Amino acid sequence: MFRRLYDRVLVWSRHRHARRYLVGLSFAEATFFPIPPDVMLAPMVLAERNSAWRLAFLTTVASVIGGLFGYLIGWLAIEAILPFIERVGYLHAYHSAVDAFETYGVWFVMLAGFTPIPFKIITIAGGALGTPMLGFVLGSVIGRGARFYLVAGVIWAGGERAADRLRNWVDLLGWLVIAAAALGGLVWWLW
Repeated sequence: MFRRLYDRVLVWSRHRHARRYLVGLSFAEATFFPIPPDVMLAPMVLAERNSAWRLAFLTTVASVIGGLFGYLIGWLAIEAILPFIERVGYLHAYHSAVDAFETYGVWFVMLAGFTPIPFKIITIAGGALGTPMLGFVLGSVIGRGARFYLVAGVIWAGGERAADRLRNWVDLLGWLVIAAAALGGLVWWLW
């Protein structure tokens, strides 16, 4: 199942409009879309190894701009979208983001790229709480940039050999990620 999806994403990553798709996905993921841009960035780096850093840069910039849009949504319309956040099952994540902002301030934005809380929830919470804009943008650039450059760097360093190994293990890894997400969600819910 995951191997077929992996092969399909590799094909999409070689499409002539792949960079546009990557930018659109990166922007959308920071505001409303559930799929992270890493799933497109990694195979694109495999397809264009000499453009790895440029692709990481595009992903970072689009994600930060999308994050600003999410911030604006939180700042202007948090009361209107809270019912939607609850309906899609992210209310607990929203409250966790609010708590983290109250504890760590803008430093939380830097860590956000590596937390289980979806970035879109972090951007909306940042806007709803009126997090200082400059700190929000700098934290987003550092946090998201670190994540996307790390993904690009790992794939760039591994090259085709890493792609072949990943393809052999992608089904097992996919099920392990699903199991880890389910376990993490259960622990989060119980906690």
